[in-house]
Amino acid sequence: MAAGTVLIGIDAGTSVIKSVAFDLEGRQIAVASRPNSYEALSNGGVVQDMARTFTDTAATLKELVGKLPGGAASVAAVAVTAQGDGTWLFDREGEPVTPAWLWLDARAGELASAMLKREGYRQQYERTGTGVNACQQSVHLLHMRQNTPEWLERAATACHCKDWLYFKLTGTRATDPTEATFTFGDFRSRDYAEDVIEGFGLTDQRHLMPPIVDGRKESHPLSEAAAQATGLLAGTPVILGYVDVVCTAVGGGLISREGAAGCSVLGSTGMHMRHVRSSDDVVLNEDGSGYVMLLPSERAVAQMQSNMAATLNIDWMLDLAAGILRYEGVERGRQDLVTGLDDRVLEGMPLSALYHPYISEAGERGPFMDPNARANFTGLHANAGFADMMRSVLEGLAFAARDCYSATGALPSEIRLTGGAARSKAMRSILASVLDRPVRTVDIAEAGAAGAVMIALVQQGHHPDIEAAAEAWVTPRLSDPTPPDSELAPHYDAAFELYRDLRKALPTAWKRLSTIKRGMQTG
Repeated sequence: MAAGTVLIGIDAGTSVIKSVAFDLEGRQIAVASRPNSYEALSNGGVVQDMARTFTDTAATLKELVGKLPGGAASVAAVAVTAQGDGTWLFDREGEPVTPAWLWLDARAGELASAMLKREGYRQQYERTGTGVNACQQSVHLLHMRQNTPEWLERAATACHCKDWLYFKLTGTRATDPTEATFTFGDFRSRDYAEDVIEGFGLTDQRHLMPPIVDGRKESHPLSEAAAQATGLLAGTPVILGYVDVVCTAVGGGLISREGAAGCSVLGSTGMHMRHVRSSDDVVLNEDGSGYVMLLPSERAVAQMQSNMAATLNIDWMLDLAAGILRYEGVERGRQDLVTGLDDRVLEGMPLSALYHPYISEAGERGPFMDPNARANFTGLHANAGFADMMRSVLEGLAFAARDCYSATGALPSEIRLTGGAARSKAMRSILASVLDRPVRTVDIAEAGAAGAVMIALVQQGHHPDIEAAAEAWVTPRLSDPTPPDSELAPHYDAAFELYRDLRKALPTAWKRLSTIKRGMQTG
């Protein structure tokens, strides 16, 4: 390929680290990946080796460059995005202080719950547009200050996964506008807010927060050391993308000049985003949950509610089935069990039970925040088979999506679906019927990497703005819509009201169960 005709997007997710090459028209050329590695601790912590994260990322880049006909010379720019939230600390010499705390880390759950009850919390929420939860760097830093202050004394920078990779690639300490503002800033000013930082009690840690770099407007050159590690040419422009969920939304179809669509990402977690043209049009919910995330645009934002677990609920069901088969001496993996499952689920009985998909040990964060929230079936009956129960799980994911969209102020006119569950025709059909909205997918296999590269297209001058980039890359790749089932939709309307009423009644039971379990662990 000719020089300067390839753009690479890095998407360092929770499960997989990928580097993906695209041509200027949005066609995917090649991909290289490595499984991500993290460790769950007995105290609720979930940590990741920072050095290994870069080593794995560099390995994907070197492999990808080897697949390009024009090699490193064909690469015009590299854009990076990655999993959000969490806390990645490194010192003045650029060395990790401690393993990174991931968004899955639950150690700060009690601090997050206490923060919600503090005087002035509502005012803080209205500045950031983001409800405090155990995933976030704010409460992670508070936990570290209380329990391991020596880490903060050694640290020079507190950032996130993509920011760490950007530093390793360029030597520049920075974060993007979205993660800076939804944690410590004001979504209206698109900058840090000193009173918000003070409200968290983190004024003494203010120096750890890196400058904000908007990847639409500036890049930094790949360093000599990073060139040696990756096989790319030193000086190649590197663009700091926005957080992975925003990049996935950009690549998944949220952005358009009309601004009428919503985007749901059903991966390990569930992210549900409504395009909002201006910060003046944001609707903040009474529960003080959710995120307002800046889009790579001058004024537009995404109102977002996020379920802690989406496809993790499906994986749990598949693993249960695999475990039963293994007991009988039959080995079947998740992929084996998924084959043909769509048809069986669609033939299953609707509303065999109501399922609340709060399977994560970290509880739930959208559209409410409760670290004690847990999954449950309501109304199971003796005739419910595996396919019926799996259908209930998919319905539960759809009800959770509707719950989240409702909390942002309105259901979008159309849903663009991405993430692993977007491949399921059963999921698409059930989601359309529960929301009573058409559902479309985008024929971009790696939406997160594509979204990061679309930001690079703007920065490199190929398109004037992100809306033009979306028009060129996304619109031609939209699928035909999956319509709602007109017979089922009214029944799902009624069931959703019950789903939400049950959800509001369950916190007392969750708290009591949590207390009982803690007693078992200490008794």
